[in-house]
Amino acid sequence: MVRVGQPAPEFTLEGVIGRNFATVNLADYKGKWVIVFFWPLDFTFVCPTEIKEFTARNKEIQALNGQVLGISVDSKYAHLAWIDEIGEQAYPMLSDITKEVSRAYDVLIENEGIAQRGTFIIDPQGIVRWMVVSDLNVGRSVSETIRVLEALQTGELCPVDWHPGEKTLGKP
Repeated sequence: MVRVGQPAPEFTLEGVIGRNFATVNLADYKGKWVIVFFWPLDFTFVCPTEIKEFTARNKEIQALNGQVLGISVDSKYAHLAWIDEIGEQAYPMLSDITKEVSRAYDVLIENEGIAQRGTFIIDPQGIVRWMVVSDLNVGRSVSETIRVLEALQTGELCPVDWHPGEKTLGKP
């Protein structure tokens, strides 16, 4: 089971980058801040709003030495077909067809065979530093994910609703 402060479960998954099939390994991103997010299914209603927002904010995330990896239980072929509807995304859309990664990150709804909306920030050393898992019918906030990433990168104590440029509470 995934825990904040513990190493992130490793994975190697096939998926789509642009319009091409590729294999992605979490370990390939050591040295970066990795945002791993799970969505329930392709061809649904809330998911494309989140997926497109991660693309819209991707340059901002990359400027923070970040890398987004999106995962669902759909096949890489479903991802490719969905891209025709929602457009190419700026990060890998990965297929957890076996559901092993969703289980490892403790977001799998076993009786439905789909993942909850889980978002994880993994530091450059591969440690989970933040995680949020939410209900299926409520989209996540990409702005909040970026705000937390920036707060984590200060290495300092950050008060409620802290934003870059504001005073921190100093080193822990």
